[in-house]
Amino acid sequence: MTNLETNNDQLATAEEVRKAIARIQTGVLTIVLGLICGLSLFLMTAWLVIKSGENVGAHLQLLGNYFPGYSVTWIGSIVGLFYGLVVGGVFGWAIGTIYNKLVAIRQKTK
Repeated sequence: MTNLETNNDQLATAEEVRKAIARIQTGVLTIVLGLICGLSLFLMTAWLVIKSGENVGAHLQLLGNYFPGYSVTWIGSIVGLFYGLVVGGVFGWAIGTIYNKLVAIRQKTK
C-alpha cells in the first residue's frame, strides 16, 4: 500500500467516525436520570427514617425549602421520589438536548 492510499484510508476512517458520533437519545436519558435521582432521594430518606434517632436527617430536611411537602418521613420519601423524578428528568432532558445541538453544529462545520 502506498502512502497516498494509506492517507486516503485514514481520511475515510476519520470521516466515518465523525459521522458516527452518536446523538444521545434524550427521552432515554430523561427517564434514566429521573429514575436515578428519584430512587436515590427515596432511598436516602427511607434509610434515615429506618435509622431514626435524635435530629434525624437534619441536612436532608433542608430540601423541604425547595421541594414543598418533602420531609424526612415515609410520606416525605414518596414526595422526594416524585421530586427526584422531575428534577432528574429535567436535567436529563437538558443534557441530551444541549449535547445533540452541539453535535449538530459540529457536523455542519466540518
